[in-house]
Amino acid sequence: MDEHQKFMHRAIALAEQNLKSLNGGPFGSVIVRDGKILSAESNSVTKDCDPTAHAEINAIRAAARKIGKADLSGCILYTSTEPCPMCLSAIYWANISMVYYGNTKRDAEWAGFGDQFIIDELHKKIEDQSIVFERIFASDSIKHFEEWVNMPSEKKENVKDGSL
Repeated sequence: MDEHQKFMHRAIALAEQNLKSLNGGPFGSVIVRDGKILSAESNSVTKDCDPTAHAEINAIRAAARKIGKADLSGCILYTSTEPCPMCLSAIYWANISMVYYGNTKRDAEWAGFGDQFIIDELHKKIEDQSIVFERIFASDSIKHFEEWVNMPSEKKENVKDGSL
């Protein structure tokens, strides 16, 4: 069995274990760097009462804590199912450049875990989405960005690479 198979089987095993515990949906994810597992997590939405506690998000959080920074460049994510829009966004924010997955979005839809409605909403202008968005206190809010823009570069680098 090669490394990819080994790590993918671990992600699938986490999904299967979650069926027994019912801590969340049947999803598992593993993050690997340099052939070593940094994190191996399952979905814990139900247990944590947290709609963001998807397996990929949990694995990203655990891996980032383990290495002490939010930048997971050089890491590979193995996940039992093609990531949802939220998880995909987190993967991009974490700088993970390779993802192996088992089930497709179509498989997830079949099993009752569809997210096409979110994808459809994200393609709409903000004013046309189902959630009502209203901009308020813009002149107060922009002050934080102005302060950020004027901050010395060396201070911002620590925040951007997540090493604070």
